[in-house]
Amino acid sequence: MLNIILFGPPGAGKGTQSTFLVEEYGLVHLSTGDIFRANIKGSTELGQLAQSYMDKGQLVPDDVTIRMLESEVNKFPDAKGFIFDGFPRTTTQAVALDSFLEGRGTPVSCMLALDVEEEELKSRLIARAETSGRADDADPAVIQNRINVYRKETEPVAEHYAAQGKYTGIDGIGTIEEITDRLKAAIPAV
Repeated sequence: MLNIILFGPPGAGKGTQSTFLVEEYGLVHLSTGDIFRANIKGSTELGQLAQSYMDKGQLVPDDVTIRMLESEVNKFPDAKGFIFDGFPRTTTQAVALDSFLEGRGTPVSCMLALDVEEEELKSRLIARAETSGRADDADPAVIQNRINVYRKETEPVAEHYAAQGKYTGIDGIGTIEEITDRLKAAIPAV
């Protein structure tokens, strides 16, 4: 089974690249952002709680995120593997994901981290707000806070997987196809 963590700051292209990797490898794409938005749209209790944090550009608490993600993984018992997009965002989440997947006999295969300069991230997020209607991408103050939170709280997760020999940094600048090719070249054979 192939379990990929697609990593990077907001606007790095994780969602875009996940689409191509899902098609290439037959994986299930699990985006915490999509999971949160579905729960918010459905007005679930967890969704309302997640929204209160997302509106401020803050991370949703680990226990809420972990419960939502485990529930989603369990919906696909016959999956060839998963792409985790936007998860884990903290070392606590990384440890919980490792434990959960190892308990299923399918550990994380690799972490692929899209590296993109901050000014490019801001430009991408503002452009995305114009096409997607996502309010969290339109406000420069919220964008900056999301990037700051990523740098402070999420970026250290890379060290967790680097220590396991599972981390690869990928240049996230270029055409979609060039970035896809870089990602595919870094994915281990299973």
